[in-house]
Amino acid sequence: MRSVTYSMNVSLDGFIVGPDDDFNWTEPDEETFRSWIDEIRLVGVHLLGRRLYETMLYWETADQDPSLDDSRLEWAALWKPLPKVVFSTTLSAVQGNARLASGDLAEEIERLRAEPGEGDIAIGGATLAAEAAALGLIDEYRVRVHPVLVGGGIPFFPQRERRVDLELVETRTFGSKVVYLRYRVAR
Repeated sequence: MRSVTYSMNVSLDGFIVGPDDDFNWTEPDEETFRSWIDEIRLVGVHLLGRRLYETMLYWETADQDPSLDDSRLEWAALWKPLPKVVFSTTLSAVQGNARLASGDLAEEIERLRAEPGEGDIAIGGATLAAEAAALGLIDEYRVRVHPVLVGGGIPFFPQRERRVDLELVETRTFGSKVVYLRYRVAR
């Protein structure tokens, strides 16, 4: 069965975006960016909320930017053809290899898990991930903890009413002092 993963950058105080929608502190060095490339190779479909979808639209045409280095071009080449499902109540159309979700989150994940195919079902965006977490749909959390305190913003982990036990699967510290933590939900 395909795993559902939630992977984002996070500040040490637990936010994916700081006050005033600032996330420039997440700009990865080459080593950290390579880890994102390695991870996206394992994804079969990416579920996105509207805000993350709009942020990631850049990568639909990034391969036309002559100033991009080889690793950014490699990311663009992997991201652009990746199937994406966008959850939005305000968008009427999406671009690239994306479609608007036709069902609720649980229905979409159930449908994707039942379809033949390989690769993880990745979830991006705090609101969408919070909904998936509340429904018990996330199998793995992948966190890149940046050495910064931003003091507020959008939290990586939503407020929960129940405990979720996790098993540490992998950890890595990059030269930039970003720490990667990969946890599997203990079931």
